[in-house]
Amino acid sequence: MPGEDTITMAQHELRRLHVIRKAIDKVITQKDASEVIGVSLRQAQRMVARVRLEGDKGIIHKSRGQPSNRSISDATRRKVLTLFKATYHDFGPTLASEKLFERDKIKINDETLRLWLREEGIPYKERKKRPHRQWRERKAHYGQMVQMDGSHHAWLEDRGPWCVFMGYIDDATGIPFGRFYTREGTNPAMDSLKRYIMRYGIPQSVYLDNHTTYKSPKKQSIEDELKNEIALSQFERAAEELGIDVIHADSPQAKGRVERLFKTFQDRLVKDLRLEGIKTIDEANMHLRRFLPKYAKRFAVKARKIDDLHRPIPDGMDLNGILCIKTGRTLRNDFTVAHDRKLYQILDNVRTKKLMVEDRLNGSVVIRHKDEALRFKEIKVRPKKEEPKAAYEFKPKRVYEPVPANHPWRSFRFSTQYPQYQQKEKVAPKEKGLLLTVT
Repeated sequence: MPGEDTITMAQHELRRLHVIRKAIDKVITQKDASEVIGVSLRQAQRMVARVRLEGDKGIIHKSRGQPSNRSISDATRRKVLTLFKATYHDFGPTLASEKLFERDKIKINDETLRLWLREEGIPYKERKKRPHRQWRERKAHYGQMVQMDGSHHAWLEDRGPWCVFMGYIDDATGIPFGRFYTREGTNPAMDSLKRYIMRYGIPQSVYLDNHTTYKSPKKQSIEDELKNEIALSQFERAAEELGIDVIHADSPQAKGRVERLFKTFQDRLVKDLRLEGIKTIDEANMHLRRFLPKYAKRFAVKARKIDDLHRPIPDGMDLNGILCIKTGRTLRNDFTVAHDRKLYQILDNVRTKKLMVEDRLNGSVVIRHKDEALRFKEIKVRPKKEEPKAAYEFKPKRVYEPVPANHPWRSFRFSTQYPQYQQKEKVAPKEKGLLLTVT
């Protein structure tokens, strides 16, 4: 039947399968494969054996979806946390775990207790450590890790606008890549990453700083804490869908390779742009196509391992649908969606309350329900609201004023010439049945 051979895998499993296949084909050793995917040599050997025996599905862990056999019961966890709040509130996790075993006969690992305290948001005594930095060896494989950052500088000096250089450098070889943009933000970061992937492939990991473009400043909500989820930035979300590990550096010195690249480019590249008389960002990006290969040819080094760990773009993967800004929106009862101060009319009949709006890098908009793109149109002219009716204004009736004595109607001449207009006034009698007429 169709669909029997379909295997569903997560991105990290696809990445592991890519490396294990390299080891099976003897492109890299099994020891190198274990270092790349972060497992022991014996585990890598077991993965190789299972993939050879079962095929691609052998990479999937057998305990997927099964509860852990070593999990601690919820009753024990609640008891430990209650004791910590009541008795060991000013203890560190290490000392608290020792006292829990000595006094309360509860054996719990100090790191497990630390994790529980963090998940519950319970403060505990922490040891302050001074920062320690040491030299880090280059990665062994090309494409294993790429350092990325944005450099704000007067690249065009006083000839053109202020711009930002979104730079990449491979950690193993020092091969650079980059592009100029008007600002450092989510769209420039995604556009530059897309261009990098289309040229070299998908790297294993990206090393960058804690800029709000790359790391979300949003704090965990109560629902996120219950689900043990951390808010992701749009860039982190896209990297996760691509299977790229995002590593955040705690200091500029940690990603010193890309920082030194910027320092070199702010000297060499600025002078090169000046000699070429380049004044616009588009011209500068065209010049990078010639400058970067020459720079790599002179300054790049050979990786310790010859294999390239950049993954090719999988068949069916839509880079435009991943490297974009995704925003959840509510579908109204009249099948309209409000987004970015615009109103869109959904033309498909869908039964849902939530839709996903994708703002693509080219400026287009795609609205999806699950994985299906919906037909829609923008409502450019909205119907005007009916003006409310004016409130009723009470106008008093005009008070009757009797005709004055000098009015022409009261004159003898007027009354004789126009007897039909002769006015007669009835006055209420003083006694009942008496009617007086005044002319």
